[in-house]
Amino acid sequence: MTNIILIGPMGAGKSTVGRHLATYLHLPFVDSDKEIERRTGVSIPTIFEYEGETGFRDREAAVIDDLCSRQGIVLATGGGVVMRPENRTRLARCGLVVYLRASVNTQLRRTSRDRNRPLLQTDNPRARLEALFRTRDPLYREIADLIVDTDREHLRGTVRAIARRFRRPRDTSSRPRSAGADQVAGT
Repeated sequence: MTNIILIGPMGAGKSTVGRHLATYLHLPFVDSDKEIERRTGVSIPTIFEYEGETGFRDREAAVIDDLCSRQGIVLATGGGVVMRPENRTRLARCGLVVYLRASVNTQLRRTSRDRNRPLLQTDNPRARLEALFRTRDPLYREIADLIVDTDREHLRGTVRAIARRFRRPRDTSSRPRSAGADQVAGT
């Protein structure tokens, strides 16, 4: 596998883990949300305001398509990237897909002061995160090669666990994703 793709909910640590993992492996790091902002010249909340979630997801799909054509990158994706089947297909073919899993409590703690998350601009962020988790968790699991629980925040252990899995030689008779992802808990 030539790329590492980090998926998971907001607040799971995709950008933080991605930057450290890229440094550890001497690979370029790309954050798909930052790439969308760079290409449009505006923030994600601004895109949501003017184009809605559908407009944002259209832009996201185009960026994912482009980024998946690259080789040798660590890619952090937005939490909702898995909502479109075509994105899941692209990401599954793009490299090692790592689902960074975080509990709703952890997500709330990590995102409570972040105003750059349009989906959390609601009267009840906990209810929103719980609903998103119910919808998205099965989709993350569908394409994940590896699931890492990030609740305990052991960044160094998380990075090393992903790097070990990435460096493992590929078995040409490897199990299909539907057989279940490898799991690393409490790194």
